[in-house]
Amino acid sequence: MTKIFKHIQTSVVPLPIENIDTDQIIPARFLKATTREGFGNNLFRDWRFDENDQPKEDFVLNHPTYSGKVLVAGKNFGCGSSREHAAWAISDYGFDAVVSSFFADIFKGNALNNGLLPVQVSDDFLKKIFDAVFADHTTVVDIDLENQVIKISSTGEQESFEINPYKKACLMNGYDDIDYILSNRAAVEEFEKAPNP
Repeated sequence: MTKIFKHIQTSVVPLPIENIDTDQIIPARFLKATTREGFGNNLFRDWRFDENDQPKEDFVLNHPTYSGKVLVAGKNFGCGSSREHAAWAISDYGFDAVVSSFFADIFKGNALNNGLLPVQVSDDFLKKIFDAVFADHTTVVDIDLENQVIKISSTGEQESFEINPYKKACLMNGYDDIDYILSNRAAVEEFEKAPNP
């Protein structure tokens, strides 16, 4: 059972960089752990900290101006190697969703499998989010998973997004793959009782 995701209203953390790969999200040297906990400490490690492990003041995660449960990133987020740890690190840091105009397929799958919602929007709508956030850091986005709509609360502008129906059902109910199968146990048992054709 993972966390349930249906609807979220939150300020956002803007990261307008394109082609962010999984090694930038969580560097390979931090992949030795076997559980999902603690990866958030090293999210964007080489961008967040200098060689003396001191926070870099100019990196957005170290900037007190920006906070929230949604990371808004540039196009082609999660490219590179297929490490599931990237989704773990983003979730463990405290993000519930990532918004971008394009996601690498493997990252998108890993995110959905780990309760992290990837919201893919048009390039134009992504720019509108960035513009709104840089104009006012308290800008809130509203993500409605049930209706598959993301809205910029301050302007009222919104856009629909796509999601695999099965993964949507899992997120809305807090199911992993096994939980989903168990939720259909009664239907499976009925099918097994039915006479063979």
